[in-house]
This record gives sequence, structure tokens and C-alpha cells, in this order.
Amino acid sequence: MPNSTTTETTPQRADGSLSHGLKQRHLSMIALGGVIGAGLFVGSGSGIAAAGPSIVIAYALSGVLVMLVMRMLGEMSAAYPSSGSFSAHAERAIGPWAGFAAGWSFWVLLCTAVGIEGMGAAKIVHGWLPGTPQWMWVLLFMVVFCGTNLAAVKNFGEFEFWFAALKVGAISLFLILGVLAIAGVLPGTDAPGTSNLSDFLPNGGDGLVIGLLASVFAYGGLETVTIAAAESQDPVRGVARAVRTAMFRVAVFYVGSMAVVVTLVPWDSKDIANQDKGPYVATLEHLGIPGAGQLMQVIILVALLSAMNANIYGASRIAFSLVERGQGPKVLARLSGGVPRIAVVTSSVLGFVCVLLNYWRPDDIFKWLLNMIGAVILVVWIFIAVSQLLLRRRIEREAPERLVVRMWAFPWLTWVALAGMAAIFVLMWREPDTRTQLYSSGGMALFLAAVGYGWQRLRAKD
Repeated sequence: MPNSTTTETTPQRADGSLSHGLKQRHLSMIALGGVIGAGLFVGSGSGIAAAGPSIVIAYALSGVLVMLVMRMLGEMSAAYPSSGSFSAHAERAIGPWAGFAAGWSFWVLLCTAVGIEGMGAAKIVHGWLPGTPQWMWVLLFMVVFCGTNLAAVKNFGEFEFWFAALKVGAISLFLILGVLAIAGVLPGTDAPGTSNLSDFLPNGGDGLVIGLLASVFAYGGLETVTIAAAESQDPVRGVARAVRTAMFRVAVFYVGSMAVVVTLVPWDSKDIANQDKGPYVATLEHLGIPGAGQLMQVIILVALLSAMNANIYGASRIAFSLVERGQGPKVLARLSGGVPRIAVVTSSVLGFVCVLLNYWRPDDIFKWLLNMIGAVILVVWIFIAVSQLLLRRRIEREAPERLVVRMWAFPWLTWVALAGMAAIFVLMWREPDTRTQLYSSGGMALFLAAVGYGWQRLRAKD
């Protein structure tokens, strides 16, 4: 192996130190429900408003890219289970600097997302109880989920199991009601036919591009299941099963629900783009289902709380793995009861700092922070693809029995995925709203890569 012994052995030693309290049912439901987030329930409305019915094509195209990325990540994670996931794979394949850049970029993304989701959840509860301050709810949620993650990992698994079960049940019911309405057999509704689909590309290619970019970022969070797999009772089997169901989940939950929405509701309805409602509430209200808005608000709150819980977990494990590989302050790697508790607290505190920044400087500092993480997920995906290209040949040569999950049509589809990511970067550069995100995220990734390379050179001299 070209990298140091530390690179090869440390991830396994780190995972051996963590507890293995996640059961297969936890991992299966995390994999199933992790794909369903607030970005789908609410954020998809802006994509529909821009792309119209062609949002179905946008979600299908980005869904194919996500499935390829998850297959590549699954191949590596089944071969080398690690709480560092893609960061550990990048270090193994490319070098310590790559693991450093990918891991800390993702850590910043997750910590910022914790704060954003906390604010979203607090806004919903504040709407129900207007006499209470939003910051109080953010603090309460932070304390609850920080406490959950400080305890044994099985507590995180239980929370996510029931969160995911509720989300899966809700979106399954939505799809069933939608299909019945489209077929004209739902009481009190008439089949809409194709009347809402006639203007398939209302804003032309530019609208489709905006919808495509919105759909790409709605898929973020799927990576958490490969991080959690390292603490399951059977990591290899868990990763393999989760990855093999990715196609079904993406096709049904994302593409299927978008098709239901644009078939039943006119794409230019103001309610679809309304951030306080979103396309799912708009669709259920359009069907005249009593209490639909209140019910979906509860589901969206659950989705936000689930994302907070998962992101605190993911951030703490990424930080732990990085430090175990000598790429961060050692204090973050201290374990207590098989849990990196200092890493959990640090990740939670930084999430709350993001909330404070939004209150203090919403027009500059917080907006700058949001731009900085805007394209991080694409940077991570590129590291995944390049790592898989390099590792696959090495595994085939040295340990073919580790290839429990195999990337389809290797290496051609890996190159297709890389070309798709490059195309998305070009599209982001063309759009003024996303160009700043591209520059900011790219700048952060380059800075971290330079720091990681410098750190790598210093360690090589020791």
C-alpha cells in the first residue's frame, strides 16, 4: 500500500473502540427513512416553481447520480467499515490530505445543518405556541439530542428508528392517497388526467437547470448510513443491504412523490412554493383532506428533529475518526462508554453557535456560512468517486473477498458519475444564485486540502 501504516490500520482500531450497539433493524430503518428529509417536504417547492412538471425529470436525473455515488460508497464501506466513511476511504486511496479535506468539510456542513434544522423546528413550534421565544426551543432541541447522542449509541438508533418509521409511514400514505386521487377513486375528487402536465417545461431549459440543482442538494444525508454501519452488529451486511435498497427508496419516495404533486396540483400554485406549507401540504389541501396542513407540519417537525439527531451523530463520528487518524485535536477522540462524548458536545455547541450567528448577523456572517457549505456535498461526492476508482483495483488485487458490494459496470459508470458532477459544477457557475456557493465551498475545500497536505508533510518528517 502506498500510504502509511497509520492510514491502513487506524480506522479499524478506531471502530473497534466504538460500541456496536446498533441493531440491524436500526440500520435498515435509518437507511429507509434517512432519505426523507425536510428538504423533500418543503424545499422541493422552489424546484417545482422553477421547473414545473419537468421537476420529475430533474429528480430522476439527480437520483441516478445519487444511486451511483451510494453504490461506490457502499462498495468501499462494505470492504472497509469505518466511522470515518468516505473520509477514511479518501485517506486510504488518495492520501491523508484528501481524508482531512473531505472529513472536516463534511463536519462543518453537518454542524451548520444542525443549527439550520434547529431553527426550522423552532419556527414550527413557535407557530403553535406564539408566546414562546424561538431560541428557547432551539436550545431545548439541542440539549435533548446532544443528550441522546451522549448516551449509548443504541439510543440514537432507537430515536432514528421511530423517526424514520413515522416519516416512511407518512410519505407512503401520501403516495397512496395521491395515486387514488389520480385514478379518480378517492371520494370527493375527480381524476385530473394530464391537465396539469400540459406545460411540461414552462420556464424552458433554465427552469429545468434550477430544478436539477435544487434536487441534487435535497438528497444530502444518505451518507450517514455508512457512518452508522460501523457501529452496527454486522457492518458489512448492514451496508450491503442499505445500498442495495437505494434505488427503490429514491425512485418511490422522491421521483414518485414529485410525480404525484405535479399531476394533482398546478405547478404555478402559490401554495407549492410557500415555505410555510410546501408541496405536500398544498397537495393534501387541494384534495380537501381535513387537518392535512397540521398533520404535515407534525411530519416536517419530525423530519427536522430526525435530521438534527442524525447530523449530531454523523459530525461526532467523522470528527472522532479524523482525530484517531491523527488529523485533529486529540481531545475529540476521548471515549466514554464507547461514545466520543467530547466530539458530540463540540458538534452540538457549534450547531448552536450557527443559530446565534443567524440572530446576530443574519445578513452577512450567517449568509456567508450558508454559502460556504452550499456545494460541500458535491465535493464529498467527487472524493468518493475518485477514491472508488483507485481502491477498486487495489481490493481486486489484494483482497477480492472484501468486494461484497460491487459498483455497476466499473469503471465506466464511475466515470459517468464524475462527468455528471462536473456538469453540475458548470451549471452552478452559470446561475448567479449558486455561483457564490460554488466559489465559497470550493475555497473552503481548497483551504482544508492545503492544511491537510501541510499536516501530512509535517508528520512525514517526524
